Amino acid sequence: MNVNLELKDPEWGKRAVDTIRNIAVEYKDEIDDCLKNGKLPLGSFRELGKQGLIGVVTPQELGGYGGSAPEYCLVTETIARHGLPSTQAQVQGQIWILIWGTPEQKTRYLPGMSAGTIVFSESISEPGAGSSLKNMQTTAKRDGDDWIINGKKIHINGGAACDVTVVFAMAEEGMTAFLVDTRLAGFRAEVTDPLGYRLALTADMYFDNVRVPNSAVLGAPGQAMATFLTTFNVSRLGNASELIGQARRALSDGIRYAKQRNVGDSKVTDFQGIQWTIADCYSALYGASAVRDHAANLVRQGKDHALESSIAKKLAIEAAEKSVNEVFSLVGSHGLYWDQPYGQILLDVKTLRVAGGSLEIMKNFIARQVLKDEQQRGLA
Repeated sequence: MNVNLELKDPEWGKRAVDTIRNIAVEYKDEIDDCLKNGKLPLGSFRELGKQGLIGVVTPQELGGYGGSAPEYCLVTETIARHGLPSTQAQVQGQIWILIWGTPEQKTRYLPGMSAGTIVFSESISEPGAGSSLKNMQTTAKRDGDDWIINGKKIHINGGAACDVTVVFAMAEEGMTAFLVDTRLAGFRAEVTDPLGYRLALTADMYFDNVRVPNSAVLGAPGQAMATFLTTFNVSRLGNASELIGQARRALSDGIRYAKQRNVGDSKVTDFQGIQWTIADCYSALYGASAVRDHAANLVRQGKDHALESSIAKKLAIEAAEKSVNEVFSLVGSHGLYWDQPYGQILLDVKTLRVAGGSLEIMKNFIARQVLKDEQQRGLA
């Protein structure tokens, strides 16, 4: 729902939306099969890359489009709207490497990541370290010119399909990020069976004396928290965009069904109560989209956007949960079967409520910013 995204080229945006819609139609059978079996649909994923829709933030000289947050949000939302595999981690990885990577790392990874031929994942969460990274147990110890990584990561989207993963580990210098090739000895991915995000091939990741060269360090030793924060402020806009896209998908399909469903001499959408439900859901989505767009435009302008990004994700969670819950009022028992998309959308939204910072974390951050200076926030 593009309310006010400041795209580099609005015509490119229109073409991108049409292309994504066409890919969803072309690869429908693959998507349906992968949803049932919990697999990454590589055909549609790589087609998105081939069409230039994964490398939207990577410069053209490195194989991308050269856009910014508005393009990222538009593409991410549209991919979710049409039920295609998420490229959220892929784009987040590009942002990480663009900001913190060495010239060698950029040349090695970014063209393939943009094309979808290199699958990227983020190995951050642990059994005892989710939002509180200070409890991280994964370690990285120097051994000559190399590092030895040991530990376990959980809930890693794309973990069982990725070619490279960014691993956050505790070193003597402090928390450090590493770009780790998943073909290295000592690495193992164990596929899990999540409720939502079925196309991501989620896994738990095990690192048993995995040896990586010093050139694998992303940023500088001990500086991974700065790496984490610079990227996650932008990635929250990707989370918000996926939520908005999922909600649009549910509401659009639900309205289309309700408009042709007879109840006596009326259609479902003739009833005032149903109309109010549609009005409330659309208004919530419009508001979330407007804040998301504002935050994305701030990113393009090089301005601080941490608060706005957090508000965008908070509103997107609330709007998506409301829309996906209420859509069952429009479709009734029609929506209670797996051959319809509503159940899977509901589970995907619940996953996104937690992924990348939960609703409660967004509220905590927003409140702290307001309490820090209510005058600056326009309350005084």
